[in-house]
Amino acid sequence: MFKPAKQQLEIIRRGAVEILIEDDLLKKLERSIKTGKPLKIKAGFDPTAPDLHLGHTVLIQKLRQFQQLGHRVMFLIGDFTGRIGDPTGASETRPPLTPEQINENAATYKEQ
Repeated sequence: MFKPAKQQLEIIRRGAVEILIEDDLLKKLERSIKTGKPLKIKAGFDPTAPDLHLGHTVLIQKLRQFQQLGHRVMFLIGDFTGRIGDPTGASETRPPLTPEQINENAATYKEQ
């Protein structure tokens, strides 16, 4: 069912500059193989604009690698950043959005 843990880790390393706490990831991969249960990989995206963009592709491709290795991927669409805008106040490109705008953007994420 699953490839050996070290082989999975090699695949996951591809295209990554750094994996934080790599030993923990290897242990989780080994446990996944031993129990026969896939890892649950979660990634959150804020619908601050109507379309996913090039900047999202790196993470989406990494999620796809986990999926191809037999793990469960959860693409989470949050709304917090959309509601408050840029929390640092440094960027006017991410103004606060209305709940309706957030829902519309989230719907386009689902379609994509």
